[in-house]
Amino acid sequence: MSRIGKKLINIPEGISVSENAGLVLVKKAEIEKKFLLPEKISLDISDSGILVKRSDDSKIARSLHGTANRIIANMIQGIEHGFEKKLSYKGVGFTVAVNDNRLSMRLGYSHLVEIEIPKNINLKIEKNIIRIFGSDKNAVGDFAADVRDLKKPEVYKGKGIKYSDEVIRKKAGKTAQSA
Repeated sequence: MSRIGKKLINIPEGISVSENAGLVLVKKAEIEKKFLLPEKISLDISDSGILVKRSDDSKIARSLHGTANRIIANMIQGIEHGFEKKLSYKGVGFTVAVNDNRLSMRLGYSHLVEIEIPKNINLKIEKNIIRIFGSDKNAVGDFAADVRDLKKPEVYKGKGIKYSDEVIRKKAGKTAQSA
């Protein structure tokens, strides 16, 4: 049995979880998230929490067991607390600003780089840090990766956009040969 799949998912106060014909619905006030369960996976919802079960021990059912458990747990955590990624940028003349629903950046290119901010994502710009937060773990991670891909950190000076907890191993530059 999957170690992650057999863990009980606690349901916090104020959050309701229901399942109807394989569609899991997690709600809190105005926020609502849906997830379609795979065929071989079922839920047992009780007052103590949610238990994810699989119908058989086939390879596909075993692989989806823990995945379904974590997806549902992440939906609950996202509605209750949210998810956050921090990106830091470093470089001469690098600027970042939020205009309407677009993130505008000057990253050393000859042009302004703009990227559309998804509806379920919020941004906060502080000094040289971009804070990305939202209730959907995948959306937050994907948007953070898209922003980082615009100017990946380079290994000689460390210029570019990186995750705040990411460590860039810098290379030594070429040294002049003495004659």
